Amino acid sequence: MRREVVYILTICIGLWVDQNGTEWPLKGEYIVDIVVWSIFATIYARGDRVERIEMLTVLAFATPMELFFTEVWHLYEYREGMMPLFVPAGHWFLFDLGRRFSKHLPEHWAWPSIVPFVPLSIYFAYQGIDTSGLLLLVALFGFMQWGPERRLYATMAWLALAMELWGTHLGNWAWYAEVPWTPLTAWNPPLLCGVVYALGDLLVNITVNQFTSQESD
Repeated sequence: MRREVVYILTICIGLWVDQNGTEWPLKGEYIVDIVVWSIFATIYARGDRVERIEMLTVLAFATPMELFFTEVWHLYEYREGMMPLFVPAGHWFLFDLGRRFSKHLPEHWAWPSIVPFVPLSIYFAYQGIDTSGLLLLVALFGFMQWGPERRLYATMAWLALAMELWGTHLGNWAWYAEVPWTPLTAWNPPLLCGVVYALGDLLVNITVNQFTSQESD
């Protein structure tokens, strides 16, 4: 089975099982933990050296960022409070899925693919339901203009939104309407939540490139 299919099925079905299996003999969340980390471990065991570095780097960045956003900044909250154990490995699934999908996006379509976010962000901000979207839109433009992986950032903007819409629809987590420490508001989920993933992708790419270049010197 293609890895992209494994990622999509794991994310979609896994979130459903996590949400609907709260009363099962073996709690749905624990089932998802076992399946996700088993898949992660299998990919790690079969992967080459660079991919293993990427996987560990994603965990190193995504886990503390996730805990900061939920436990310190309180941007959103999981159904049962603390971050489920399957989430860090799930970040790798989404990162690798986005990278694989982005390879099929022609370079000249990278900018046009994010154009729908412009009027939507303006409209949501005008309505007052997601004023943070304008700042995230500017940040996305910055990544697109100066980041090394323009197609990846465009792809992640849509993939992350799709995953967030599914997760918030099921009730696995929910974003707060008010953004703490700011006068901003956020939709549930924020329209441009994918910008956070783009930031993570940028940090991972820079770190992995730096690490591998030092090793080759």
